[in-house]
Amino acid sequence: MAIINKDRKYKWQFDTIGGATRVKLTSGQDIAHLDELDPKMWTVLSCPVKGLEIDEKSLAYIDSDADGKIRVNDIMATSKWLTGVVKDADVIIKGQDSFDISQFNQEDANGLKLYNSAKQILANLGKEGSVISIADAADVAAIFAQTRFNGDGVITEATAEDADEKAAIAAAVASFGGVADRSGSAGVNADIIEKFYAAVAAYLAWHEAAVEAPFGDATDGVIAAYDALDAKVRDFFVRSRLAAFSPDSTAALDVQTSRIEAISADNLTGKSQEIAEYPIARVTGKAEIDLSAPVNPAWAAQFNTVIAAAAPDKKVLTEADWNAIGAQFAAYVAWKGAKAGAEVEALGLDALKNFAKQNKKDALLALVAEDAALAEEAGNIESVSKFLYVLRDFYRLLRNFVTLQDFYTKDKNVSAIFQSGRLIVDQRECRFCMNVSDMAKHNASAATSGMFLVYCDCTTKSKPGKISIVAAVTVGEVGDLIVGKNAIYYDNAGVEWDAVITKVVDNPISVAQAFWSPYRRMAKLVENLINKSAADKDAKIMADATAKINAAPASIPAAADGSKPAAQPFDIGKFAGIFAAFGMALGALGTAVTKIFGGLLNMPIWKTALAVVAVLLVISGPAMVLAWLKLRRRNIAPLLNANGWAVNAASKISIPFGETLTDAAKFPKLKIKDPYARKGIAPWKKWVISLSVVIAVVAGLWLGNLLDWAGYTSPLPRFNKTEVVTEVEAEAVVEEITPEAAPEATPAE
Repeated sequence: MAIINKDRKYKWQFDTIGGATRVKLTSGQDIAHLDELDPKMWTVLSCPVKGLEIDEKSLAYIDSDADGKIRVNDIMATSKWLTGVVKDADVIIKGQDSFDISQFNQEDANGLKLYNSAKQILANLGKEGSVISIADAADVAAIFAQTRFNGDGVITEATAEDADEKAAIAAAVASFGGVADRSGSAGVNADIIEKFYAAVAAYLAWHEAAVEAPFGDATDGVIAAYDALDAKVRDFFVRSRLAAFSPDSTAALDVQTSRIEAISADNLTGKSQEIAEYPIARVTGKAEIDLSAPVNPAWAAQFNTVIAAAAPDKKVLTEADWNAIGAQFAAYVAWKGAKAGAEVEALGLDALKNFAKQNKKDALLALVAEDAALAEEAGNIESVSKFLYVLRDFYRLLRNFVTLQDFYTKDKNVSAIFQSGRLIVDQRECRFCMNVSDMAKHNASAATSGMFLVYCDCTTKSKPGKISIVAAVTVGEVGDLIVGKNAIYYDNAGVEWDAVITKVVDNPISVAQAFWSPYRRMAKLVENLINKSAADKDAKIMADATAKINAAPASIPAAADGSKPAAQPFDIGKFAGIFAAFGMALGALGTAVTKIFGGLLNMPIWKTALAVVAVLLVISGPAMVLAWLKLRRRNIAPLLNANGWAVNAASKISIPFGETLTDAAKFPKLKIKDPYARKGIAPWKKWVISLSVVIAVVAGLWLGNLLDWAGYTSPLPRFNKTEVVTEVEAEAVVEEITPEAAPEATPAE
């Protein structure tokens, strides 16, 4: 476990990335001092080994405790080891898959071992120069192909120099399968060698104790036939004794004619199983089988084999005779059952005797021990492979662990190790896609990310099964992003997958989308109300019509004289009130529209513009503000946490950065007329409709007294303010006009 340096003497450089202050890793010295960086300053504290866009073999090497997680201590330990074995730590920044072995730090014990092992690898491969690559170190078979010993504790025929030793190794491999040597050839280890010579000895000892076969070469066949017949023959003797005890039951115990008649019409070649169930011989009450009489044809071959070998001179077979035949080969059967060393039997008795005579067991075990003594050297060769993998991928891991530099880079050719590919859907390319490892965790935390997310199941012909991904949509409108929509997904390897949306997490995509969202919701609400109203009215009309049809004969009362009742006269007074009310409503609306138009025409242009802006802000302003606040809080941390990451710092997606994560289709501006385009409404009609909508909204605001601030008070009585008039008694004021003050008369012309 790494010990964190509390002195923190190293001077770190910091930058602000993704809404958080993060340390900058730009040199090998930064990597060498990672153990001095406060873990609280790390962006990530742990991440899984599997499911990332980085070689799992590299991550397995870094995961020192093999718990399936890369943790801070794993990174610290790897950074110390890696920077210690090279002369210039800046080579780690380059991320190369090859290395000049002269740049190993031979003053470091681990560096010296790596240098010697790498040098040996190049020599074994017959390569000139001092540069070794991942491909070189990975070709273990080629490395050890020309070496006699390779430290794995396995020897092959090539390991042995003695012919008898080579033969023994080949025989052991043939008998027990062998194990793979590092050279790629099949060989044996100490365990197989011990098993082989033990089996040889056991088989030879068993063979020496052989029991004479009672029937010569035919013994094994006779025993097999006897074992097959034994139960059937003993069943016959039981039936015979029972028939002797109860003669009336003999027919039932014998072959019943009815059973034969039941299958007689069929092809009897396919009825052998049923025929075999009949007694082996006819049951007469005598506890003996007449050997001159035929037996059950299903058992005739085995029966004749036994009788021909064990009782050729007998006329009848009793139960005692049958037991005596079995006793003849009981000892032989017991010996056969005690066979040992069957694994080596196929080698032949002469070969086994020769292996026992030569007895190369100790010599082979000595070769195994000599090979195993080089285990450390061979392990150092494995360390070279580890070094090369870690050298190539470690800095990239740091850019996605200590910081999230790869995610926030402006270079579109660089992606974070958790970005799995691109999703093409609804004329957009979503670059932020992640594999989903635990859907339950994503369901719990997806909404907290603040992003508009689509979850997809993906399948391809080139790979079995399916994968699940999540993609963030950060540009455009909601459009047709609904469950069930098909799309195309390209993983980082270029494999094309068929994708189908299985879940949508609805969050704001942009401020522009939020501006129109109230109108879309209003239109959707109106559409739903109209559809519901139409459906209700249709159902009511159908119900009324059905009721009237069913009740028509009884609902019309007949006149006293039997004639049809007179039709009801049209009551014009009844409808006059309706028409009057409707007219008053239209008049009120017309008055409102006239007054609003008059007011707008009398207002200065700036007031009119201000009123329009105010109306738009009242409708769309709250949605835009909420969207802006949510867009600023978008965070990828909940998605990473759901995939097993431990994210330690905020990882936000700002509005400008979000626009780089999704590319929308950009078409050139064309003036070509579409011959199949809908004619639609004339432009002037669209303007009239739009203006009418605006007027209706303004009228609603006026009637609701929301324009009182502009001097337009609602005419509705509830908003009328009662004016208080104070009566003041006026005094008559008489001004006396003196002659001196009188004006001079103007003479007439």
